[in-house]
Amino acid sequence: MEEVGLGTVFVSEVLGTATLLLLGIGVVANILLVKSKGFGGGWLLVTFGWGLGVFAGVYVGWKSGAHINPAVTVGLLANGADQYAPGVDVTFASTMVYFAGEMVGAMIGAVLAWAAYKRHYDEHTVPAEILGTFSTGPAIRNLPWNLVTEIIGTFVLVFVILQFANTPSGLGPLAVALLVLGIGASLGGPTGYAINPARDLGPRIVHALLPIPNKGDSDWGYSWVPVVGPLIGGALGGLLAAAL
Repeated sequence: MEEVGLGTVFVSEVLGTATLLLLGIGVVANILLVKSKGFGGGWLLVTFGWGLGVFAGVYVGWKSGAHINPAVTVGLLANGADQYAPGVDVTFASTMVYFAGEMVGAMIGAVLAWAAYKRHYDEHTVPAEILGTFSTGPAIRNLPWNLVTEIIGTFVLVFVILQFANTPSGLGPLAVALLVLGIGASLGGPTGYAINPARDLGPRIVHALLPIPNKGDSDWGYSWVPVVGPLIGGALGGLLAAAL
């Protein structure tokens, strides 16, 4: 695999994360927004949609290693990796480029999903459901325990991804997609399984900025949970993988 520069890393992460968020937010909008043909499709459709969003995003962002998630970047950092991608040494500058690409991509994906469902957003009247298409929220609001859920879910994500590198399966993006599907089906109920700071924060900012009727507030009081929890979980996953 040829070496890449930081400019390529940024573009790759933007495109991969945007693809993930377009398809992920799209599936939630499909089941929640009034008059959508997928209205009421249920939780399993959501988990499949996000899993396939990861599948597509990893392929699109392959040149940078397709982190498409700051928690994965942090996990690799904690794991002691020398390079994030061929020719991309692990440094403060390269880490910030990954974070920036992931955040910008998440925001672009959210805007594109909103554009695809614009008329449905205009007619929807439940603020919590409008926000729920963009960002996660707890089923039972208890911030310390919500944080624990996000830490555990992201730990599983990063730890298992790092274990993939030690196996000869060659499944690549499909393995990661199935892992995300499994996390959503098993651990997603309490918080909606952000397991990705950019996935939650980027769209939450977009929700706050877009002119959506009846949207309500963006629940900034909860917003730190799906950022801090995944970063902690990703670091723990990287550390345990390194120890083993």
